[in-house]
Amino acid sequence: MVAEAATTDSKQAQRLLRLYHLYRLSVGITLVLLISSNMDNRLLTSANDDLLRGGSWLYLVLNILLVVFLENTRRPGQLFSLALVDVLLLCGLFFAAGGVGSALGNLLIVSVAISNTLLRRRIGLLIAAIAALGIVGSSFLLGINHSLSANEYLQAGTLGALCFAASLLVQGLVRRLEVSETLAEQRASEVVGLEALNALILQRMRTGILVLDHEHRVLLANHSAQNLLARSQLQGHLIDEFSPTLVERLQLWMNNPTLRPQSLKVPGNGIELQPNFIALEQGPNPRTLVFLEDLAQITQQAQQLKLAALGRLTAGISHEIRNPLGAISHAAQLLAESEELDSADRRLTQIIQDHSQRMNRVIENVLQLSRRQQSAPQRLDLKPWLENFVAESREQAGERQQIHLRINSGDFTTLMDPNQLRQILDNLLRNGWRHSALLHEQAEVWLALFTDPDSQLAVLEVQDNGPGVPAEEQAHLFEPFFTTSSQGTGLGLYLSRELCESNQARLDFQSRQGGGCFRITFAHGRKQS
Repeated sequence: MVAEAATTDSKQAQRLLRLYHLYRLSVGITLVLLISSNMDNRLLTSANDDLLRGGSWLYLVLNILLVVFLENTRRPGQLFSLALVDVLLLCGLFFAAGGVGSALGNLLIVSVAISNTLLRRRIGLLIAAIAALGIVGSSFLLGINHSLSANEYLQAGTLGALCFAASLLVQGLVRRLEVSETLAEQRASEVVGLEALNALILQRMRTGILVLDHEHRVLLANHSAQNLLARSQLQGHLIDEFSPTLVERLQLWMNNPTLRPQSLKVPGNGIELQPNFIALEQGPNPRTLVFLEDLAQITQQAQQLKLAALGRLTAGISHEIRNPLGAISHAAQLLAESEELDSADRRLTQIIQDHSQRMNRVIENVLQLSRRQQSAPQRLDLKPWLENFVAESREQAGERQQIHLRINSGDFTTLMDPNQLRQILDNLLRNGWRHSALLHEQAEVWLALFTDPDSQLAVLEVQDNGPGVPAEEQAHLFEPFFTTSSQGTGLGLYLSRELCESNQARLDFQSRQGGGCFRITFAHGRKQS
C-alpha cells in the first residue's frame, strides 16, 4: 500500500510538500503560543493540562525536525510516515484537549486533506481512516471518564466522516489536475515539436525570409536570406546597413501595397532579387514579412519549361523540317558541283549549305534537350580519364588546334556520368578553340585539373587565350539561344551546365586576363566511412 503513494518530481508536488510543512509548523507554533499565554483554559475544554502542554511542544519540535530532515523528500514511504505521524500526534492532542469541544478535530480534517495531495488512492484513504478512528476512539475514551452527550458523539462521527470526504474530494481534484497537467505537457511538447519543424523548414527554404520591425531591424532571417544578401549575420541589425535599396522598395510598397515591388541587385555578389512584402501586425509595433527570391532561379525554371515545350514541339515537326532542309542542302551541294557557276554563285551555294547545317544543329540540340536521358553517375578517376580524352581530342583536332593538359597531385575520384562529361568537354573545347582563333593563327586550349583548397573538391578549368567575354555578357552566357558567334546555336553552354547540374557538379565562368575560363567543380566522390 505504501508503494501506491505518489512519487512525482514535479514542481507542483514540491510546492504542496512545502505547504504541508508550513501548515504543521503553523499549527505547532500556534498551540505553543496558546499554552504559553495561559489561554488554553479558555479555549480548550476538559483538557489534561500537562499532557496538552507536553504534546504541543512535542508536536512543534518533532515537526521542526521533520522539516529539516525531510524538506524535499520524494520517497513514498517517507511521505506516508510523515502523514501518519502528523495524524497520530493531532489525535493525541485532540484527546488531551478534551475531544470535539476543543475544535482540534478541524485541524485533523485539514491535515488529512493536505496529505492526500501527496498520497494517492488507498494509502490516502488509510490516513483518513486513521484520523477518523483517532477522533471516534478519543471520544469513546473521554466518555469513559466523563459522560458525553449524544450530540458530542454525533459530532465525533461527523468529523470522522468529513475526514473521508476531504480525502476523496482532494484525491479527485488532484487526479483532474494531473490529467490537465499531462494534457498541457503533451500540448506543450507538440507545440515545441511544431516550432522546431517550422524552424527547420524555414531554414531549409530556398526563398530568403526576413522579419522586420517598425525600425527595419531584422528579427528573423533564414540561411537563404543571409546567402542572398551576402551577409553571415543579419538578425539584430538594421537592414538599412546592408541593403538601402530594399528599404526603398519597402517604403514604396507601404505607400502603395497594390504595386509589385521592383527587383534589386545585391552589391556584393550581383544577384538580382525579387522582394515581396506582407504586413504581419497592425498597431504601435508593426512587423513586416519579407520574401526574397533569386530571379536567376525563377528565370531558369521558366526557361526549362519553355525548352521542354519547345522540345516537344520540335520533336513533332522535326520530320517536316529536316526533310525539306536536307533537300535544300543536297540541292545546294549538287549546284555547287556545276562547272557553269561563277565564284559569286558558288559563294551563295556555300551560304545555303552553312545555314542549312546551322538549322540542323539547332534542331539536334533542341531534340537532345527533349530526349535527354537521366544521368548515370559512376565512380570515376578523373586523371586517367582526362588523359585519355585529351589523347583522343588531339587525334581529331585540326592542324591549327592544340590542347594542353596540366594535372596537379591529389585524389580526383568523383561521381560523374562519363558520357555526359565527354559531351560537356567537347562543347567547352570547341568553344575555346573558336575564341582563341579570333586572335591567333594557332588556336590553343588549356585543361587544368586540381583540388580546390577550400572545399577539397576536384576542379577542372578549360582556358583559352581568346578575347574573353565582356562583363555585360557574362550574366547571359548560360542562357539558351544566347550566342556571340554567327555560326553558334546558343545552346551548347546551356546544355553543358544542365548536364553538370544533373551530375551534382557546377559549371561557372571565371573572368581572367588574356582569355576566358570555364570551371567545372565536381561532386565529392569519396566513399563515406
